[in-house]
Order: sequence, then C-alpha cells, then structure tokens
Amino acid sequence: MATQDITASSTGRLNNVLLDVRDLKMYFPVTTGIIFQRKLADIKAVDSVSFFIRRGETLGLVGESGCGKTTVGRCVLMLYQPTAGDIVFEGQHLTKMRGRDIRRMRRRMQVIFQDPYASLNPRMTVGSIIGEPIVIHNLAPNRRERKEKVQELMRIVGLNPYYANRYPHEFSGGQRQRIGIARALAVEPTFIVCDEPISALDVSIQAQIINLLEELQREFRLTYLFIAHDLSVVRHISDRVVVMYLGKLMELADRIELYEKPLHPYTKALLSAIPIPDPVVEANRERIILVGDVPSPMHPPPGCVFQTRCPIASDAHGCRTVIPEWRNAGVGGKEHWVACHRV
Repeated sequence: MATQDITASSTGRLNNVLLDVRDLKMYFPVTTGIIFQRKLADIKAVDSVSFFIRRGETLGLVGESGCGKTTVGRCVLMLYQPTAGDIVFEGQHLTKMRGRDIRRMRRRMQVIFQDPYASLNPRMTVGSIIGEPIVIHNLAPNRRERKEKVQELMRIVGLNPYYANRYPHEFSGGQRQRIGIARALAVEPTFIVCDEPISALDVSIQAQIINLLEELQREFRLTYLFIAHDLSVVRHISDRVVVMYLGKLMELADRIELYEKPLHPYTKALLSAIPIPDPVVEANRERIILVGDVPSPMHPPPGCVFQTRCPIASDAHGCRTVIPEWRNAGVGGKEHWVACHRV
C-alpha cells in the first residue's frame, strides 16, 4: 500500500505553516568503473518522507545514526538536490528553484552544524566568520556597521565581543557552538535546522546551549527543525516529534502524546533506552532490546523496513510483504501518525 500523505495541504493547516515537505526522496547512486561508470543500485537515504512545521514551532527529528535525519535537513536547505518530492518554504517551491533564487531564499533558512570544531574555518577570526554572511547578503552598508552587528550578535549568544579578533582554536567546544549560532543568526533567518547541535558537547554545556536556543526562539520568533538521537533532549525542546528509521517515518505526534503513549514498536524501544533517575522505576520498567543490525539502505527489506528487528512482526498482518500505511491513529481529534500494521 502506498504511503499516505501527511502535509499541510492534506491536513488543512496551510495558514500557519512555514515549511511543508511532501513525499521527499533522496537516493544516492552507487556506481562502478572510473571512465565508463555503471550504476549498480541506489542508497535510499530518504524514502517518501512528508511533514510540515508551523511558524514558531520546534519539530524534533529522532532516530538511530544513519537513518536519514541529517539528509532530510540538508534536503530542506537544498544543500542536496532531492531525487523526488517537493519542499515548500514560505509558499515558495524550493525544488523548482535554481542558482540565484535558491541563494536568496537561503537567507531565510540557516543551519547549526553538529561539529563545532569542523564547521568553523580555522584561518578566519571569529569576527570574520560571523560577519561573512552579512557581507555576502549586503546587510551592512559599511565596515563600521558590520563590526557593530558582529559584536551585538556575540553578546546575544553569550560571548564577549572583545574576542572577535581571536581564532576558533582559542575557544572551547561550547563557545565554538555559540559562534556557529551567531553566524546562523547573522542573516536574520526565520527557520534554522539544528543538526545535532549538542551531541559533541559535554553534558554540562548541553543544557546551556539548549536554553540559549529556546531564548533565541522566543526573542526572534524562530522555527526549528531539531535533529538529534537523544530523546530526552528532544522531549525538552520540541513541540512535536517525528521518529525515523531507515529513511522512512515511523511515528509523528505531539511530544507529550508520543512519550506517554507511543504506538510504534520502534518508538517504544527507543524510549525504553532512556535512563530514568529513579532507581526503583528504572529497575522495574520494561526494557525492549532490539536484536540484529540495521539493514542496508541500499537493500531495504520488503514490506515494513523495521520488520527484521520488530518484536511483533507477523506474516499474518503483512509486515514482511506490504508497506504499512502512514495513517492518523489519534483519538479525540488528536493527530498521532504511525506506520505500523499492528497498531
């Protein structure tokens, strides 16, 4: 059965939607040969993914490493040209744009990268790194105003403007990530892809960065796509959460609904792995241990892609032969989307 659409247009919520992703696919070809290349197969990094994000909202995107989370974020930013599907941002169809039009739209959408060490040019000062987007988009008429804007951005993210002439290697990991956040804010975007922005940081610093992102969201009315594998962090910062596995969506719901009433067995397994500080509750709760390895995205299993590791997969329900329908299983008017034959 074909995957059902869950877009802003299909749910009738177009008014307040900033980003609408429709049936997104991103396949990477696998070729052989040097001169005469021959295509062998496709790596299906993202396969028929649909979701939308409202203005001012944070949508959490979670899943294991290699499930396609980062690829979704880069497709949304058009850093990758999607194989198929449509991406509508502020009413504009990004997949139909090219060259100058895309560069103009990128001022409205920015990214905070996962690695604060690799994402900053070591040969540029912090002031130059933050000021470069301002120069590219002509947001300051002269050098003096550009310098003032850079200093203000450093103050906003909690850095001393006096350090603008220093280089990235002179800062800690948390400070470097603040530099990356200031660079993203430099062009006054409305939407930011946060690609695991705290996974490379110490636990004590992670909370500071999360609090900073929340403060910036309130102050500048930002919209986030927050990509992570730490479900406890996603629960704290997100309004809704979507769960991915092997390039496909497994479940999407409000954060409270998802954490209190998970429907998909994969979501249940992920939640059971979150440590609970209460030793009594931790000792008595059910743990779901997934067996086997994640299949290759080049040769995904037939039917439900999770069926090779699913503890409740059944031939009688078509788990191994039929692709599950993406449907709303919420009750009482709630939206709780899931792709599972057994739900």
